[in-house]
Amino acid sequence: MDIAALSVMMNHSQVKQQANISVMKMAMNTAEQNNVNLTRMLEQSVQPHIGSKIDLKL
Repeated sequence: MDIAALSVMMNHSQVKQQANISVMKMAMNTAEQNNVNLTRMLEQSVQPHIGSKIDLKL
């Protein structure tokens, strides 16, 4: 394998890794925003005490 082909292959690998990281950051930002929205929605609930505890029967 020559140096040029190896360089191209390494560059493609780096671009692929950067794209994966960008997608993961977008997913993390979306999840964080969903959590913030859910928290705000629960704080504005008409009955804020509902859902604050879970009853379990074993």
